[in-house]
Amino acid sequence: MSRVVRLMLMSILMLVVPLAPATAQSTGDEASLPAFPGAQGWAASTPGGRGGRIIRVTNLDNDGPGSFREALNASGPRIIVFEVGGVIDLERQTLRITEPFVTIAGQTAPSPGITFIRGGMDISTHDVIVQHIRIRPGDAGQGWMSGWDEDSISTQAAYNVIVDHCSLTWGTDENLSASGPRFTGSTPEEWRAGTSHNITFSNNIIAESLAYSSHSKGEHSKGSLIHDNVTGLLIIGNLYAHNYERNPLFKGGVHGVIVNNLIYNPGPRAIHYNLAPEEWGDHAFQDGLMSAVGNVLIAGPSTPVDRLAFLMIGGAGDLRYYGRDNVAVDSRGDPLRMLGSYTTTGARIIEEQRPPVWWEGLEPWPSSQVQVRVLSGVGARSWDRDQRDVLLVAEVAEGRGEIIDRQEQVGGYPAQAEPTRRAFDESQWDLRFMTPLTPEALDRPARRRGT
Repeated sequence: MSRVVRLMLMSILMLVVPLAPATAQSTGDEASLPAFPGAQGWAASTPGGRGGRIIRVTNLDNDGPGSFREALNASGPRIIVFEVGGVIDLERQTLRITEPFVTIAGQTAPSPGITFIRGGMDISTHDVIVQHIRIRPGDAGQGWMSGWDEDSISTQAAYNVIVDHCSLTWGTDENLSASGPRFTGSTPEEWRAGTSHNITFSNNIIAESLAYSSHSKGEHSKGSLIHDNVTGLLIIGNLYAHNYERNPLFKGGVHGVIVNNLIYNPGPRAIHYNLAPEEWGDHAFQDGLMSAVGNVLIAGPSTPVDRLAFLMIGGAGDLRYYGRDNVAVDSRGDPLRMLGSYTTTGARIIEEQRPPVWWEGLEPWPSSQVQVRVLSGVGARSWDRDQRDVLLVAEVAEGRGEIIDRQEQVGGYPAQAEPTRRAFDESQWDLRFMTPLTPEALDRPARRRGT
């Protein structure tokens, strides 16, 4: 390998999975450590499974000994690593994380990494870190409006959760969402405590949710639903591509920050806010709080530009909004509207001079850097992208692609080839953060091996 190529690989590694310092062990107070170098948001200090036992995934089975599902169902702090690479068919059985204090370290898998198909993941606990996995539910062979409504990943009344550097596509509900009950208790404070809170979605591919597919409501190509009263939310550095709407959607009373995301080829909705009065009943409406800084919206072949604005409001509740250095353009680079409405109720976007919600220490990139930086490092294992992620990133860079109804339109489910294998070597990793101590810790295609 030439010196130039080696330096390029090292630069990529430091961007997406920072190399740990040579002195991996710390005698300091680990409670003050970040989840991993560069973690941001109100969940940034979650330990995940730090200090717990290491559980090795040794096969691609849907369940049973050595499977990923068995590792998820274990109790106590745990770090899940992979000694196998390939495709795991979930057989329409949703993965459920109900035991707290877990780190899922997809970066430890041998090339080509781990891809889950025909199912998604629900997180209904606390202190969870998910990194470098691909989840592609698809229609799983289910018919039009059959009721197969599957998120790629969803939090459900969860807290202190980070989903980072994952590739989440082909959801039949949403691709990545934060959810839970609208109203727990009798006060707004209790409502916020009872649903998902302190959530970070960072550096993920959130794309190609299926439109006219198996969802019970019909058309349902949606990026991210942020359910009513979710708070402490940071959505940063993600690629939203080929989702009809919800890129993302904040529902009533959500408090969140949207920073440095690249939104490409939406339908008529990019970012939007909607408090649905029929869902709130007699409960007092709460203002939404949104700060959006340094985001880029680019219309594509599926975008009706005459109906699109960077931020739109629907429903009946007000949104207190701060926007700075956001860009919205059509496919020729001409500017689009920044604000719009799809309601007749009088719901208002109230523009603020200062962010109504912000995470201290957050330093956004300039919007002029967003497209290059997001595309270079987004998604699972950007040093070892699979074919679909490579093509998807190329489509965004070149202004191509479209909203899809079926995964077969973009090649279909990946082939379930023989698994690749490599033993997990603890000495090559800083176990506090699950970051590599050496470049060799991260397997690459050239090192792929069979069983």
